[in-house]
Amino acid sequence: MKLLRLSFILLFLSFLPVHIIAQAEYDVKEHYNKTEVDIPMRDGTNLHTTIYSPKDTSKEYPILMQRTPYSSRPYGEDQFRSLISPNEYLMKEGNIVVYQDVRGRWMSEGKYDNMRAIIPNKSGDEFDESSDTYDTIEWLINNVDNNNGRVATWGISYPGHYAVASLVDAHPALKAASPQAGIGDFFFDDFHHNGAYLLSYWRATALFGYDKTGPTTEAWYELPDLGTQDQYQFFLDVGPLSNLDEYYGEDNLFWQQLKEHPNYDEFWQSRGIIQHLEDIEPAVMVVGGLFDAEDLYGPFNTYKKIEETSDNYNIMVFGPWSHGDWARQTERQAVGNVYFGDNLSEDYQRNIETKFFNHFLKEGGDGDLDLAEAYVYDTGARKWNSYEAWPPKNTEEKVFYLGDDQKLTDEATDNEESFVSDPEKPVSYNDEIKAVFTPREYMTGDQRFSARRPDVLVFETEVLEEDMKLTGEIMARLNVATTGSAADWVVKVIDVYPPDAENYEETMKHLDMGNYHMMVRSEVLRGRFRNSFENPEPFEPNEKTSVNITLQDINHTFKKGHKLQIQVQSTWFPLIDLNPQTYVPNIFQAEEEDFQKQTHTVFGDSAIEFSVLKE
Repeated sequence: MKLLRLSFILLFLSFLPVHIIAQAEYDVKEHYNKTEVDIPMRDGTNLHTTIYSPKDTSKEYPILMQRTPYSSRPYGEDQFRSLISPNEYLMKEGNIVVYQDVRGRWMSEGKYDNMRAIIPNKSGDEFDESSDTYDTIEWLINNVDNNNGRVATWGISYPGHYAVASLVDAHPALKAASPQAGIGDFFFDDFHHNGAYLLSYWRATALFGYDKTGPTTEAWYELPDLGTQDQYQFFLDVGPLSNLDEYYGEDNLFWQQLKEHPNYDEFWQSRGIIQHLEDIEPAVMVVGGLFDAEDLYGPFNTYKKIEETSDNYNIMVFGPWSHGDWARQTERQAVGNVYFGDNLSEDYQRNIETKFFNHFLKEGGDGDLDLAEAYVYDTGARKWNSYEAWPPKNTEEKVFYLGDDQKLTDEATDNEESFVSDPEKPVSYNDEIKAVFTPREYMTGDQRFSARRPDVLVFETEVLEEDMKLTGEIMARLNVATTGSAADWVVKVIDVYPPDAENYEETMKHLDMGNYHMMVRSEVLRGRFRNSFENPEPFEPNEKTSVNITLQDINHTFKKGHKLQIQVQSTWFPLIDLNPQTYVPNIFQAEEEDFQKQTHTVFGDSAIEFSVLKE
């Protein structure tokens, strides 16, 4: 097996909290002291922890803490990060900043579990990520000089998940948390979407699947080398998922878990964090990117669940960002070919994030905080909206049916549209040839290439005569049939630009924004889970069947002169793995002969339900 050191480095950087990579004109070493300690947990396991304390000891400071599986490096008390804290404003004004390697990672002891189950009503030395956070906070407030007894947690992606975990049975000193792009449930985030396995994350399995033998400052894993930049062709040539065992053996625990638990069984259910978010007391600010290809389910559902079950301060911020863009200092904010505005991340960091942390950590949380319940960027009108509730209440339902002649209609029809789905020629998720670890730019990608394929159904409005603002969740209620016994269903919501649309600086040279098909939102449902994620079932061949797909929230104005388009397809490769289209109990064990060409049909009483904001 060929292994690639450079690929590991690039992947490691892609998963790091992005502010670590950012450049800052500020000498952390000049203003902060650094210490490294091993903090004992209730079961005796020591977790390696790095503490940056302001050199000015004339006053007390709150503690900002991030727990991470991606390393609290650089190691060594004479080695400093170039940027600490959630943003440079919080760094420069002074806070005690703490980074910790979570259990089983890097310099920490113990065994790693990449989404450790929460244990309710723990006793004795029972532990989970919530208790590890609790024990760490208890040690910090009793042992770190000049702290004011107030603590906050934050993090992006996996560190965002650990920030969510800190809220469960929270330490009394935890006054605020900002989970940002945090995983909510591995069956719906990152490695799965509605039970469909995200093949595009397969290489990342190396990052999370191997155990280390003890504390280390060096990586103990490497990435498989595909031998090509053409991931589409690589995975097509590999064939069934079982052939990937050549790259990951039994020593990769996460790969074994993925294969052994294809359904939403107790293994996955116990690892979800959303169901444990009840009676939350610390203040929470959930942050996410509307074009985050990795974690949309988690942030939206974290906010919504806390809003439903708790009486705490709970707000959300969603901008036109891909994974972690809000922590970068970028003058022009763009995702892929599409530009959204200037200095959006800096405005958020200065005027929302810093204000949130300071209010609860330095101002005691007293009095009103001049922040909205929900800041959500309108990705079509290119401006921020402030809402008193999310989803907004001032909406009305708008239903489009998948009608005749590729039209979106106001009423159901008896139309039927069919296409042949061939596992040997699947529809790609983009039209670029490159090996990427976690695809991102496709979230606003030009969908003209797929609209022109015979195995993608297209339905669209006439050119809009006035603006139409869609907000909140989208529900696709498909009525379908297949000649086979299994199928995936993919629904994409697309903003079709007018022919005279101007290019952006970011638009790739071989593209033109005239008639650009910008993907606004998309989702897949593995059809076997249409009635239950726990108990999959086959389709009856040629029998009309309901398949309902929830697409994550949007806040998008389809402008006058644009068109709203819906695409429906059955493959999305290699973003998700290939469905054999023949029902097998476990797709990870499917054999080559199981993969069969089938004809799929979508009926004209299929509907896409939106919420339209009433101005």
